[in-house]
Amino acid sequence: MVKTRTEISLKSVLIYSLLLNSGAALMWPLTTVYMHNTLHESLTVAGIVLFIMSGFMVLGNYIGGRLFDRWSPYKAALLSIVVAMTPVFLLIFFHGWPTFAILLFVYGLGEGSSLTILNSYAAKVHSKSTRYVFNSVYIGINVGVVVGTTAVGYLMKFGVPVVFTVASLFYIILLLMTIIGFKVDFSAQPAYMKHKHHEKGEASEQNPAAKRLITMICIMVFCIYMSYTLWESVMPVHMEALNISFEQYSYIWPINGLLIVVVQPLINRIGLHFKMINQVTFGIVVFALTFFMLIFAKQYAWFIIIMIILTFGEMNGLPAIPAWIDTLADDRQKGKYQGMFNIFMSAGRAAGPLFGGIVAESLGYPVLFGLAGSMIMISIVVVLMQNRQYQSLLIKNK
Repeated sequence: MVKTRTEISLKSVLIYSLLLNSGAALMWPLTTVYMHNTLHESLTVAGIVLFIMSGFMVLGNYIGGRLFDRWSPYKAALLSIVVAMTPVFLLIFFHGWPTFAILLFVYGLGEGSSLTILNSYAAKVHSKSTRYVFNSVYIGINVGVVVGTTAVGYLMKFGVPVVFTVASLFYIILLLMTIIGFKVDFSAQPAYMKHKHHEKGEASEQNPAAKRLITMICIMVFCIYMSYTLWESVMPVHMEALNISFEQYSYIWPINGLLIVVVQPLINRIGLHFKMINQVTFGIVVFALTFFMLIFAKQYAWFIIIMIILTFGEMNGLPAIPAWIDTLADDRQKGKYQGMFNIFMSAGRAAGPLFGGIVAESLGYPVLFGLAGSMIMISIVVVLMQNRQYQSLLIKNK
């Protein structure tokens, strides 16, 4: 009988994050290339499939959170992994059209639920600070992306069934990890983990100016992740059209992940010496500029250089955004606005493949990259304007 624990270890959370995101990273780049080159579906159709799959992931996010809070974290984790693992296993044998798409939708539901439950477990780690835990999870996620995207480029040479077989192994390990290490009794949390929400009495209403600023930040997050997803969806097809193999494409992602693992801790320390808004602005502007650079990229070396610059912008801008939102939110509404951040992020990831497929096929890749970069630049300008109004109101109210 599995022994019930009173807390989840950070090591377990990190390994779980790595494996879960490795499995997901095996699926995303493969989907567009396989549907376009093997099933002979258009980029628009592939984008619609990924959009619906992402919609199921958002639904899974919601269901996973509800099950964690109102049912049983352990049973919810088991159920979510089984729902994600089953379609991946079936895809080994049934990967024609439209079975491929239908199984992806079921997979999205289980994957989304599993991701939310993973974050919920991470929030319960009390041996380290919450900031340290989620910074570590961020690094674990990117290591997983490196493993998955690198592996899929190599495995595709042996056929799609092999890719799904390896992906199934990831989820089998995750199921075993869940059974062995995720049966936790959170009711026995230590006293210092209890939040003191009621010390200040009734919560004050969220500052309208702060609320508008948070909304603008979330819209910017939508634009960022809608554009970022282009690297996982249409980019493999675009690079293959330039005679750059899918295997070569997959080797770009280790650069992204390794830079984050090695350099992110240093950037976190340096960032403490700068205002958060300055760090975010610098990172997002650099991130946006890389999409304009993609318009002129024709050789493999340029894609590598652009990924390095993009990663530098990502490391400065993206991790600080949730922290910025946290400083703006009222004490009693922090969870609400962090949830809002996740919804816009997931929506951007959902819309990206569809947006990319439609624009690439109707207007071409240069227009697509130009639009992506422009949307991010416009959104950061709007955020800065709204922040200026917010700061002016703060000064007046003092």
